[in-house]
Amino acid sequence: MTDPAPEAMRPARRPSRKDGVLHADLCIIGAGSAGLSVAAGATQMGAAVVLIERDRMGGDCLNTGCVPSKALIAAAHAAEAMRGGERFGVGGHAPEIDFARVHAHVHGVIGAIAPHDSVERFEGLGVTVLRASARFTGPEEVEAGGERIRARRFVIATGSTAAIPKLPGLADVPYLTNETVFELTERPAHLLVVGGGPIGVEMAQAFRRLGADVTLFDIGPILPRDEPEAVAVLRAKLLAEGIVLRESATVEAVERAAKGVAVTLAGGERIEGTHLLVAAGRKANVEGLGLEAAGIGYTPKGVTVDSGLRTSNRRVFAIGDVAGGPQFTHVAGYHAGLVIRSALFGLPVRTDYAALPWATYADPELAHVGLTEAEARKAGGEVSILLEPLAGNDRAQAERETEGLIKVVLGRRGRILGTTIVAPRAGEMIGLWGLAIQNRLRIGAIASSLAPYPTLSEISKRAAGRYYTPTLFGPRTRRLVGLIQRFLP
Repeated sequence: MTDPAPEAMRPARRPSRKDGVLHADLCIIGAGSAGLSVAAGATQMGAAVVLIERDRMGGDCLNTGCVPSKALIAAAHAAEAMRGGERFGVGGHAPEIDFARVHAHVHGVIGAIAPHDSVERFEGLGVTVLRASARFTGPEEVEAGGERIRARRFVIATGSTAAIPKLPGLADVPYLTNETVFELTERPAHLLVVGGGPIGVEMAQAFRRLGADVTLFDIGPILPRDEPEAVAVLRAKLLAEGIVLRESATVEAVERAAKGVAVTLAGGERIEGTHLLVAAGRKANVEGLGLEAAGIGYTPKGVTVDSGLRTSNRRVFAIGDVAGGPQFTHVAGYHAGLVIRSALFGLPVRTDYAALPWATYADPELAHVGLTEAEARKAGGEVSILLEPLAGNDRAQAERETEGLIKVVLGRRGRILGTTIVAPRAGEMIGLWGLAIQNRLRIGAIASSLAPYPTLSEISKRAAGRYYTPTLFGPRTRRLVGLIQRFLP
């Protein structure tokens, strides 16, 4: 949410107190990305808002997720750049890594962003912030820290936490999750990573580049939601950097070992490491909220919502990770905008994930939006594919970063259904394709666009142009040009 200019600010409406109860237009449970976005927007639009947070402001994204992981990845990228100078004629060498200073860098980034999410900032905007656990005591009331809150509408934005698999022995060994791995001040000698999703892959590469030995285990292939061609590019890079990938490997048990911890695979193979990172998915934070007292339905996947993010209690919305859908910070922000429209203005809203992007911030980055080829073919209808290797891009050649590709999935008459890019900064390039899908554009819109030269983003235009190659350079066009040339003066 964007704050208004200071001179445009008017005194905010505040929750009122009557008979010992706080009365508000909106009561939000959870001050992570989703809850903060709703709180900032609603109070600036004139609503009286109560925001409840039992832990740290900013939630998972700021403190244990997006922000620290990208800060760690940036440090790892700097280390890798020092190793790779030889390809440019610049003397490369193994970097000296002070892991305590890497830790300080990561937490310095968190500290720089934290004031934007702080209690002081939100109280300054006019939000009443309560630092306590919240629970529903009925369909129209919440209790938090001894306060009773009644509101016209409630928003559950409690997020998610790391899912811990039921592995024999896991409870008896020290292990890391995304909530603790960024507290390390000493580099692991050998990090064992359980889980080959985006978090597992990002952390495996980052720690490897920072000098740790890394072995990653997954019950299937890594990054199973992404296009196989793109995953193959990233897999090759991980292997080349010395990460040991154990795909289609079932971890059956964990135990203490001389080096620290050991993993036993199906078939009896045993691998020892010094540290264990569990990155096996997320679970919604629904415990302790008193959802039954409010008549709110939920499952182990999260709070049950309709297409407008309302729960079975019409006064209550659920947004972000806790709503059981896609678990991304940008989805939390998207949900926040929908809820503001619905709760404050009474407008009908409906979630639409057709143009939902995501990115895995490894090197190269892997970004996707829309349908994969498999999803498009399963849906039926005409499907065609455009593939363009990154090696044909001049900027990629100049930067010696040619491992990558773009894959575009098209429907009838060239309508864009989905796109995957694996390349440096792919996450920055995927937005163009999301806009195209959201506006139901055909491939000609990308083919006729202009991109500055030389940029990596030219790969999008080049791929789109391939759609017209058979027609544009075919025998029919050559005959037509020949005929026209006879009559031109």
